[in-house]
Amino acid sequence: MSTATPPTREVSSSPEDNLPEFTPMQWKLQDIRAAIPDHLFVRDTRRGLAWLALDLFMAACCWKAALLIDPMFTSRLAVQRLSLAGAEIARWSCWLLYWWFQGLIFTGIWVIGHECGHGAFSASQWICNTIGFITHTLLWTPYFSWKISHHRHHCNHASMERDEVYVPKTRSDLGIPEEGEGKIDYDEYFGDTPIYTLFMLVRQQLLAFPAYLLFNVSGQKNYPKWTNHFDPGSILFTKEQRNVVLISNAGIAAMILLVREACRTWGAAAVVKYYGIPWLCVTHWFIMITYLHHTDPMLPHYRQPEWNFQRGAAATVDRDFLGWMGRFFLHDVAHYHVIHHFFPKMPFYHGAEATRYLRAFIGEHYHYSDKPVFKALWESYNDCQFVEDSGTVLFYRDKKGQAVLRPAEKYRTNQSSSACKQG
Repeated sequence: MSTATPPTREVSSSPEDNLPEFTPMQWKLQDIRAAIPDHLFVRDTRRGLAWLALDLFMAACCWKAALLIDPMFTSRLAVQRLSLAGAEIARWSCWLLYWWFQGLIFTGIWVIGHECGHGAFSASQWICNTIGFITHTLLWTPYFSWKISHHRHHCNHASMERDEVYVPKTRSDLGIPEEGEGKIDYDEYFGDTPIYTLFMLVRQQLLAFPAYLLFNVSGQKNYPKWTNHFDPGSILFTKEQRNVVLISNAGIAAMILLVREACRTWGAAAVVKYYGIPWLCVTHWFIMITYLHHTDPMLPHYRQPEWNFQRGAAATVDRDFLGWMGRFFLHDVAHYHVIHHFFPKMPFYHGAEATRYLRAFIGEHYHYSDKPVFKALWESYNDCQFVEDSGTVLFYRDKKGQAVLRPAEKYRTNQSSSACKQG
């Protein structure tokens, strides 16, 4: 008697079934700390001051050279030798060169202030706060106010509930239905033209930092409306921090008066050319650096209970930012950011050596990219759109709703079985 072969049951599958799986790292912070030699945590005030002095010297030299640009290329001799059009091309080429390098130098000075905010510049808190306040105020950053929120960012990085900045939007934030609720037309949500996308990216690069300070743009969405860095009563600050917030505000007010007086003395156009555009470059470089550190399809974000400090610290990426110029002018802030998130008080000049030890210890959990940074900026801006509403380990999805990694199975719902404590 013959037996009929039962029909084969089709098992539904998803394109994401073939994605590589990610399991969060299991080490405690003290284990990672033990892998880094003690001498790399030593802060050398003289060495920090030498770097600051070099930055200020380079800025002064660039400024002095810029004073020669207009007189040189508007002179009769220059016009005779180069022609009127040639002299103008040479003049504006020199201004572009000035803005590029002075912007990088100003950014390096801002990085020194950032080091001070972390206490990495010197073992003396007084030296750190004095230099940090002056350098950041001169570059329109409220030192103490931003220091407070930035410290909280480091303490909670990659936490969906508590991080301060670059908190991903969720599917529900954008009004996108869950997968399985019918066919989703992602073009309806993300079908912008490349020109519009470029406009939005440029807007981010030039305005994101002031918008964050003033309006909490890209910050923690659970904060009340009108949260900002200038209100001493803001949720960002405690009552004990009120006075230092007022000091930061006083510094910015002094800058307003200083720039106003400079415009009256030398003219607004001169102030914009010598100072304004290099400062705008600082905003661009700072936002580009921090955005690319924290925004990449390969980087996880966490919900409780899977988040802990060391997992958040590892959710950053080191980048080969502008090659030697990034290393020299920007003090390695972009090249060695992962180690900075693990140990913010480590001086920047130990970043390269410390990263070698860190990478050897955490292995595949260390992220590095040598992709050209402007290409990386464009791709991350397009590929990092939102994360899911469910799950305790999350990865960005692109404009087609696709991710490049998926968490291991037990991390795909909010009821994860393993509760990880901070190491």
